[in-house]
Amino acid sequence: MYLARCSSRVAVDQLGALLSRNSRNVLSAFCAASPHRHVGDYTRNDDPTGDDGKSFTVTSLERKAQKLEQQVEELKEKQRVAMADSENVRRGIQKYVMDAKLFGIQSLCRDLVEVADLVEDASAQAATDGKVDVIEILSQLDTKLQRIFSKHGLQKMTPIGSVFDPYDHTVVCHVPAEGRELGTVAVVRQEGYKLHGRTIRHAHVGLAVASPERAKH
Repeated sequence: MYLARCSSRVAVDQLGALLSRNSRNVLSAFCAASPHRHVGDYTRNDDPTGDDGKSFTVTSLERKAQKLEQQVEELKEKQRVAMADSENVRRGIQKYVMDAKLFGIQSLCRDLVEVADLVEDASAQAATDGKVDVIEILSQLDTKLQRIFSKHGLQKMTPIGSVFDPYDHTVVCHVPAEGRELGTVAVVRQEGYKLHGRTIRHAHVGLAVASPERAKH
């Protein structure tokens, strides 16, 4: 009886080992094959079908795909419209910049025409009367020009008596101080101008220095 019981136990152990190996082989085969399954494999056998013979699951997936494709086309169209709008804006800005370069001094030119009118009137008067007051005409021209310059933000510098500033002045000579403070601007050889506070032409000036006699003392 003891031998029979041992034989039964060995048989049971061998059967368990065989079943365990087979279970692992089946599981491995299922895992290896599962990545190759298609959308249709996930549909159940009892999944109802429509009039076209397709299951409701497949039909639902196809509708979702069509909706996504429609959304993609709408996004593409919006992108094309946005690119066209940006191109139009770029061209508009480019034209605006070109116009600003060409006609930026239009207002100044309109005012300068009045100066040309003064010169033409003086020439016509000289041809008619045979004489003209040059000093008066030049004074009128200077007054008119300075008024136009001031209107457009162009100001003449007044450096006489001021301390030398290398950002506004260019030294072209030295003159005896003669009561002026040393190192200050004593004479202007060429007028300097500023446009809205920015120096566009330096004033050519002469600085006051000690006279040779004073320097000896």
